[in-house]
Amino acid sequence: MDLLVNLYSRKLEELGERTTGVEATIRVALPPEMHIIQNWVREHFSEYWVSELTVAMAHQPPGCLVAIVDGKLVGFACYDATAKGFFGPTGVDESQRGKGIGLALFHRTLVAMKAQGYAYAVIGSAGPIDFYKNAVGALPIPSDSEDIYQGLLRIKKPLVED
Repeated sequence: MDLLVNLYSRKLEELGERTTGVEATIRVALPPEMHIIQNWVREHFSEYWVSELTVAMAHQPPGCLVAIVDGKLVGFACYDATAKGFFGPTGVDESQRGKGIGLALFHRTLVAMKAQGYAYAVIGSAGPIDFYKNAVGALPIPSDSEDIYQGLLRIKKPLVED
């Protein structure tokens, strides 16, 4: 299900207030770091997300933010990867979840989108729907189970014989 976020909503400001104490540095990724971020995303998430990350990094400024704790990459969030105005993909290392890093990445990415002139953000095929609804009041976009990812080419893994 796709969700819509109003970037002029008071809830976005409130999210910023709730994430001010997060103990991670959140910043725009730098192009020379792309291979590090790609390898990290490949290891922790998926090759599909590596593809989206690569597209987001090709923009100027890069459409990828990173979360760093003690000099180590622990999370990322992209926008304008699969389509203009889309938030995601995004992810946080399992060991760092529950510390507000995902919320801080979400907030800072939406603020970056707003600064580039977007009034709304689309969260395509949103995984944790309640997370986004609670964070910024994201609303479901009505559809007949159709989205931009419909018909996406997938790699089929061969069956392993015993």
